[in-house]
Formats: sequence, C-alpha cells, structure tokens
Amino acid sequence: MGLADIPDVDIDSDGTFKYILINVKEDSSGESKYIVRGYHDCEYHADIFDRVNDKPHSGCTLNCVGGGRIEKRSSSKKLKVYGYSLGFGRADHTVSVAILQEYLPDYKIEWSNDGY
Repeated sequence: MGLADIPDVDIDSDGTFKYILINVKEDSSGESKYIVRGYHDCEYHADIFDRVNDKPHSGCTLNCVGGGRIEKRSSSKKLKVYGYSLGFGRADHTVSVAILQEYLPDYKIEWSNDGY
C-alpha cells in the first residue's frame, strides 16, 4: 500500500468530535504526507490512532503529530478546527485546515487554538 492509496481525510459526517493529524511515511521511498482522522465514537484521541493503526498500512510508518476537535455542520457547510489533545499535543491546525479544505472545497472552514 502506497501513500496514494491512503485517503487524506476520514472524518464523521456531522457533529463535534476529536480528531488527530497523522504523518504517514512510506518506508521504501521516505516520502510522506499528512492525513486527518476524526470519529465521534472515539472518547480519546489515542482511540482514533488505535483505529487507524488497526488498518493495514504495509510499508508505511504512522506518527500522530497532534490533535484537537472538529465541529462539522453539514447543513450550513461550516467546519471549525480547534483545541488540542492531552496525549498528543496540539496539531498544527493550519495543516489540518489545508487538507480539509481540499476534501471539502464548498465548506467554510475556520480554526482556533482556543478550547480543549
């Protein structure tokens, strides 16, 4: 499985939930990219990372570089990225927002370092 086979974004469709930013590095080439993952049913940021790690990513190394929260409102096409993870620290929300904007080009996306 190469980097191109790993989706850049996998988040829930609506609501407020924790998210993490992961650096995926292809072992053979050394190439890497960031991916965003967030799920409503994960109580802790580490639960999200465990879920991602449980999927096959042969030939790739995953490193969680931080987390926060996402507030996604599909009806109004608005999304907010904010906060931090106690276990992984604060993700670089500007990186997360750039990835999310590519994935959701018709959404208004904002971010803040405020909040938990």
